[in-house]
Amino acid sequence: MAETGTGAQNSQVKSATRTLDIIEYVVAHNRPLVAQEIATALGIPVSSLSYLLATLVEREYLVRDGRRYSAGPGLARLQASTESFTLADRAAPLVRTLRVQLDETTSFFVRNGWEIEAIVTVSSEQALRYSVPQGRRLPMHALAAGKVLLAALEPAELDLYFAEVDRVSFTELTVTDEATLRAQLDEARKTGFAMTDEEFSRGIVGIGRLVTIGGQPVGSLSVAVPKVRFDDDLHARVADLLERTAGLLEDS
Repeated sequence: MAETGTGAQNSQVKSATRTLDIIEYVVAHNRPLVAQEIATALGIPVSSLSYLLATLVEREYLVRDGRRYSAGPGLARLQASTESFTLADRAAPLVRTLRVQLDETTSFFVRNGWEIEAIVTVSSEQALRYSVPQGRRLPMHALAAGKVLLAALEPAELDLYFAEVDRVSFTELTVTDEATLRAQLDEARKTGFAMTDEEFSRGIVGIGRLVTIGGQPVGSLSVAVPKVRFDDDLHARVADLLERTAGLLEDS
C-alpha cells in the first residue's frame, strides 16, 4: 500500500513539474508555439500535454489561437497586489477544491437585487449530476444559497423583500408561503446553513452556507446533490466541508 501511495505522489509531482516547465518554456519564447514543439522540447507525451495545455488555457495561464499557445493574462495576476483580486478570484480555488473533495456540483453565489447569481460554479464529474448556470439570475426563495442570503437581510429589508417579490413555485415542494419561509430563515440565521429538497429542480437537494467578510454577508457557498445519492453521512460531510471552506474564504 505504501508503494502505491508513493507512486501516486510521484505522478502528481511529475505532473506539477511538467506544468511549470510548460509555462516557463512558453514564456521564454517571444512567439506562439504549437503543441508538438512543446512536446518535443520538454519530452512530454502528446496525450499528457493536451490535458495540461487545456487546463492552463482554462485557468488563463496560456491563451490558444488555433493550434498555437502563448502566455495568458493569468500569469500577470500572480504578481498582482491582493487588492486587485476579485471575490470570484478568491472563491474559485476553494470552490474547485470543494468539488474535488465531494465530486458534487459546487458553487459560490452573490446577491443581485432580489435574486442570486453564481459567479463561480464547478459541476460534478459523475454521470448523474446537476449543473448550475453561471451568470444567470436565480430566485432566492427556492435555492439553499439564496435562503441563507435572505436570512442575512436586516428585518426591514426582509419585509421589503416579502412585499415586493412574487415567489414562484418551481416544483410542488417549493416553499412560497411567507410564514413557512420566515421560519426556515430563522433557522438559517441561527446555524448559517439552509437546505432545499427538490424546491427548484426535481431530484436535487441543495445545501448552502453563508459567507461573511468583515462581519458583512458577501455571498454563499452551496452544494447540489442528486437525491438518490444524498443520505445522512453525505449531509454531514457536505456541511462540515462547507463550514471549513467558508472559514477559509472568510479568513482570506
